[in-house]
Amino acid sequence: MKILFVGGNGAGTIFPDVPLAQAARNAGHEVIMTGPEITMSAILGSGIPAVSVTERTIQDCRVNREGVLVPTPAGGPERNIAIGRMFGRLAAHSLDGLLELADRWRPDLVVSNVLAYAGPLVAHHAGVPWVRFATDIGEPLSIDLAAAAELAPEMERLGLTATPPPAFSVTVMPQSVRPPTAPVALPLRHIPCSTQSALEPWMYTKGDRPRVLVSAGSRVTPDDDFELLSGLVEKVAPLDIELLIATPDDVAARLDLPAGARAGWLPVDVLAPTCDVMVHHAGGNITLTCLANGVPQVFVPYLPGLEEHSARIAERGAARLVDPADHGAADIAGAVRDLLEDPSYRAEARRLRDETAAMPTPARVVEELERLAAAHRESTAAK
Repeated sequence: MKILFVGGNGAGTIFPDVPLAQAARNAGHEVIMTGPEITMSAILGSGIPAVSVTERTIQDCRVNREGVLVPTPAGGPERNIAIGRMFGRLAAHSLDGLLELADRWRPDLVVSNVLAYAGPLVAHHAGVPWVRFATDIGEPLSIDLAAAAELAPEMERLGLTATPPPAFSVTVMPQSVRPPTAPVALPLRHIPCSTQSALEPWMYTKGDRPRVLVSAGSRVTPDDDFELLSGLVEKVAPLDIELLIATPDDVAARLDLPAGARAGWLPVDVLAPTCDVMVHHAGGNITLTCLANGVPQVFVPYLPGLEEHSARIAERGAARLVDPADHGAADIAGAVRDLLEDPSYRAEARRLRDETAAMPTPARVVEELERLAAAHRESTAAK
């Protein structure tokens, strides 16, 4: 069987998909994963064959089809509409590359990241079913609807009047903290994944002090969101902890680090089992990594749309949510102290870890993909 994985817009949206793609390859199937050029290193570094379908990034897609830079509102429904339009434009830029790949390679099945809106269109073009891959983080219906509106010309070109529905959905979010309005989905155990480097002993062992990891995501640059990361580091640094900062190397080089702190492109999936607390921006991949390892979290969701899952996990007692609009050193440091000193947070985080561990493995979900493809073949042959 040939399975085409249509990946997301960046490393954080690629890594949750990787274990399922790896499991499909391990089961003997042919797999190709696509994405923008910016995602190629993350896909290829995971051992998955990859095809770049556009040079554009999601940031490039702030410019509309008329060449006008469209401001993104700070919040409210208008923000989701603007973001959906951006993802729709990224899908439009990706579509020709995907259609060419499908015509040449002829996949039997498409697995599409929920925000990769060209996936359903290429599945329709290829005449095969598609499966929706969700994290249930920052994926509201309003973004889907705005993306579909943006893709109206492409859908008309393919003879569509609406986005083709998936055969089924899968989600890597534990059911107890999924959004109440999320569609029915087959659960899939999240296997933490990240870009790897040669390990040193300190990465998989820890010392006597509590280990706290700070991150503001993989897209931080020296010129973009640097102040957010440096502010988090500054607020956590005075604590009596072992401090790790997961960030691109060029960003790490500019940080004013306290003595003993380590910073750089760290393998967070390896470090997570050794961490006592993680302080981060509420991004999908790091949130899921914490859930899979039973690590209490301090959420500082500076990007709108990331508050909802943060609030659900915090309400469960496995995390603290700090409002990024008015947080100060006392808020961040106090939240970290609470998570370190109150054992109830770790106990609840471990309950979510156990729930994650009980979800079907990627190998079991591959069996569902096999059944779907076989049923489609039988249905096609009977016509």
